[in-house]
Amino acid sequence: MASEGEPGCRCCAQDAPDVPKATEPRGDIDGPRRGSLCDRHCAINNVHGDLGDLGCHLHRPRVPPALCSPSCCQQHSDEVCESCVVKTTLTAENVVEANKLSNNYKFGFKKWKSHVTARPWEDRSEIVKELYSDLNVIRGSGGSTVTCGNVLYLLLFGWWLSLLYILVAAMMFITVVGAPYGQLCWDLAGYFLWPFGKVIQKVEVPRSRQALGACEAGTEASSKGESSALLGGPVPSRWRPRCWVNTGYWHRAGTTAWLCLAYPVLALAHGLVCVTAWLLVVLIPVAKLSARTLTRVLLLLPEPVLIRRLKMVEVPLEGEVVLCCYRAVNPYYYKYAVDGINVFAVNLLPLVLVTLVLGYVDSHNRLTSSSIKFTLALLSIMPLSYYIGMAIASISAQSNFAVGAVVNATFGSITELTFYITALIKGSREGNRCYAEIVKSALTGTLVGCVLFIPGLCMVIGGIRHQEQRFNSRSAGVSSALLFLSVGGVFAPTLFSKVYGKLVCGECHNVTQNPLGHYLCHNCHFDLMENNGTLYYSHVQPLVYTVSLLLPAAYLIGLFFTLKTHSHIYDIHISDCHMPGHHHSAVVHWSRWRALVILLLSTLCMSACADLATEHISPILTNSTISQYFIGVTVLAMVPELPEIVNGIQFALQNNLSLSIEIGNCIAVQVCMLQIPILVLFTIFYPTNFTLVFSDLHVYASMFSVVLMNYTFMDGKCDYFQGTVLVMVYFILLAVYFFAPSPSGC
Repeated sequence: MASEGEPGCRCCAQDAPDVPKATEPRGDIDGPRRGSLCDRHCAINNVHGDLGDLGCHLHRPRVPPALCSPSCCQQHSDEVCESCVVKTTLTAENVVEANKLSNNYKFGFKKWKSHVTARPWEDRSEIVKELYSDLNVIRGSGGSTVTCGNVLYLLLFGWWLSLLYILVAAMMFITVVGAPYGQLCWDLAGYFLWPFGKVIQKVEVPRSRQALGACEAGTEASSKGESSALLGGPVPSRWRPRCWVNTGYWHRAGTTAWLCLAYPVLALAHGLVCVTAWLLVVLIPVAKLSARTLTRVLLLLPEPVLIRRLKMVEVPLEGEVVLCCYRAVNPYYYKYAVDGINVFAVNLLPLVLVTLVLGYVDSHNRLTSSSIKFTLALLSIMPLSYYIGMAIASISAQSNFAVGAVVNATFGSITELTFYITALIKGSREGNRCYAEIVKSALTGTLVGCVLFIPGLCMVIGGIRHQEQRFNSRSAGVSSALLFLSVGGVFAPTLFSKVYGKLVCGECHNVTQNPLGHYLCHNCHFDLMENNGTLYYSHVQPLVYTVSLLLPAAYLIGLFFTLKTHSHIYDIHISDCHMPGHHHSAVVHWSRWRALVILLLSTLCMSACADLATEHISPILTNSTISQYFIGVTVLAMVPELPEIVNGIQFALQNNLSLSIEIGNCIAVQVCMLQIPILVLFTIFYPTNFTLVFSDLHVYASMFSVVLMNYTFMDGKCDYFQGTVLVMVYFILLAVYFFAPSPSGC
């Protein structure tokens, strides 16, 4: 994304690794490069017709027209030249990516960092290219192969894989007909003990007498000390081609013995290595090594397989390179994606299946306890939230504005609403008010976390790389105004009940033994049901319904203001044009129908996981010594928002703090203006214990957080110190919730 500390126009393709660069791709990140005003004007005019002038949260100081180049001002008027300076152009690889970028800057749309289309290979850095390369490319070793990662491979996998191959080799030698495969396993035992800097090659081996003569000639040549410039010395005897009698009967018998006796054992071992290394992410090269061995090396005939140690790479190897590995660990594999899905989301997907099977098959907790099932259900929400976000971004980027708005409004808060509604239903069935209090705590925790923790954390992490970060204070002011309005509306029934409700206490004790002295009371609350609930049903409930109608209306007005009438407050322009020599068609990861199916399936799985979480949360609430307030504002509130937190951090690292702030603000606004009114509407059709009356702690924490956030964002710039203040205040509030007594009724 675009950086924000420099004045004037600048194409964001020079700043962000997720947009194409004009230079040749390199491993490092090129610094910013300024083009002429005419070039930037042409880039603005070269935009796709249906994109138009789009909103942005990036702030650029206005450059005086006097700074315009003479050539630009001769061809264009001062107004055109000045508009060129004010606008900032973000360049995307294709129209779909341009739509996704524009949706990121639209209020109410989900902010998504990952690409929804396949990136052009030439636009990627050498580091990323290495992640997707096959293990059959010979290159410079770049130093010694004795590294910490390679030693870790030896300790985790190398020693027992080598021992297993030795045992399999002995077994194949005993069968006699499998002796060629026994020799292959013997050679592979040495290879898998330390595969780094070695190559497995498939060479052409002559048949019958020619093969025997070739083998004899090769043996004679080796005995004379023949060396190769590639190998740098004589070829060891164990790396010479094996010369076995290859008659039809012996060949078929040996292959049968290999496939029946040895291959299943080795396949199981390599499968275990592959799964373990893949789950560890940084060891994915080892997973590729095992997968290629399983699907290619072990299915080759033993005669043409040759294993060599590489010393020099000036002379290319003769024959096909099947496997070549230099290091076992690559820390950059956190960027790895499968069909556009991040590797961590792929690894967590089996967790969803395990959770659903355990939750619905082991309903009597014979295999696992309720606490384990609750933890698994809560962790399963994270990958499902990622898939829902990816599906929403894919559908919005490939559709028009109306479809994107409907999808974002319908499924944008589906993760939180699913859990809240299932919890309220369970509390209503059991007659337990504690579930309603947990939902209120989760709502407050989401609001406070998105206002304080997400922006503060992004400021801290982004401030480590960038000394000072700037953002569009006017666009942030729109979200702040909506937050003030929404918080005031949500807590209006609570303030009304405090003023007109009757304070009722469970028990009171006279601490001074004087009838006129001080009394110590416990379990006090404002009773709204006095006189058969006249206060609640005649005054509080109508106020709740009124607020629940006004808040969504205010949200729609905010959408109309930011997306239609005042979109100019976002000084951004997104173009799908390319640099010279870059012309690519959009290859989407997920088509609209595929994204829709994944969205619906993820929503169903989310509902099932939310149902399991609420089903098994009861023992935690009753047996835990931690306040239910704390469980609601931390675990239940912030775990579903982890994908959004990751997106915000990635935007902040690219010096695009505007989107990091908007991620938190949009979620907080949606909590107050969409989620709470939907819950109120749900209670009309399905009566529950949920009332829009919060505890004093929720009211004070929410209002203080919104005021502090607005004070921090006034000047349009921030650093890591201001982010630290927001994070520290958030942790102070968590400490208050931790030591607070449990709500009444729990």
